[in-house]
Amino acid sequence: MATKVKIYPWQTKAWQLVNQDDKRRAHALLLHGRAGIGKYDFARELSQSLLCAYQDDLGHACGTCSSCNWFKEESHPDFRLLSPEQESDPDEEGATAKKTKKKTQISVAQIRDLSDFLSMSSHRSDGARIVLIHPAEALNLASANALLKMLEEPAEGVVFILVAHQLQRLLPTIISRCQKISMPMPTDTQSLAWLSEQGVPNAKEQLAYLDGSPIKVFNEQLQFSQLGEIWRLLALGGKLQPHLAAPTLIASSVESGIIALQKWIYDIVAMRLSRQVRYHAMHTTALQALADKVNLSSLFQLQKKIEALRKLALHPLNHELQMESLLLEYTRIF
Repeated sequence: MATKVKIYPWQTKAWQLVNQDDKRRAHALLLHGRAGIGKYDFARELSQSLLCAYQDDLGHACGTCSSCNWFKEESHPDFRLLSPEQESDPDEEGATAKKTKKKTQISVAQIRDLSDFLSMSSHRSDGARIVLIHPAEALNLASANALLKMLEEPAEGVVFILVAHQLQRLLPTIISRCQKISMPMPTDTQSLAWLSEQGVPNAKEQLAYLDGSPIKVFNEQLQFSQLGEIWRLLALGGKLQPHLAAPTLIASSVESGIIALQKWIYDIVAMRLSRQVRYHAMHTTALQALADKVNLSSLFQLQKKIEALRKLALHPLNHELQMESLLLEYTRIF
């Protein structure tokens, strides 16, 4: 986070809430809210502060003690982070051929590995131990049930911090064992002020495109430099040349290209039906021209095909050919 403030400006009240009474703090906190609003950064700051020996008056970590240094070096003995991890591809043979792929779940083995950690005492006689789980919805049924047993019989001095983007995907029994903290969505004014401090150009346009998430805007500046060219190409409508445009759309990633096409088409529909746009306020003139020409029935069919391809974005397909096919249909709907 490129700011001197330890939490984001819109999180002040949430910080006060979790720090208002140390003695009555729950042994398990569940931070939930929309993705991209800084929940994980908040959880990291809270974890560091709970481990720090010299918190300030607001409950923030000092940043200079041995505990804070261990935390910043990812080597604190009283901290565990659980998230989907890398695993070897079982279809590959031999050490040199071994590949890794990103897991999407937190396994029951990861939860069970906490047993030794929970049975030990803190390296400080009066210190806490922290288990941070992110994202909590990555727990599968087996790992969630294993965690539930730990939450039902909490070890002394251990604080669980769960971060969830989709609360409805968690077991109700997990939720009931935690103190729920609803993390605030920043207002546009707060987001734009913070992005201005970070020196982000065209922040208002980017904020609209990324559903009001200032953290995503800050982290995806390279993507936006590429999106400008994508929008220019899509504005050509029926004159777009699919074989030339397809590589540009998937240059960053297949998924980001598909999302760009989805959002552009969403705004064409919105312009046609309500004369308003959601994602591309600076391109209303081009979208209006396209909306006046589009065949809505064909457009809706194209939307279904784009959604189907998005589900296959991580599969080893010929994505350039697939994107070229979609763009060919795109030129024909006008």
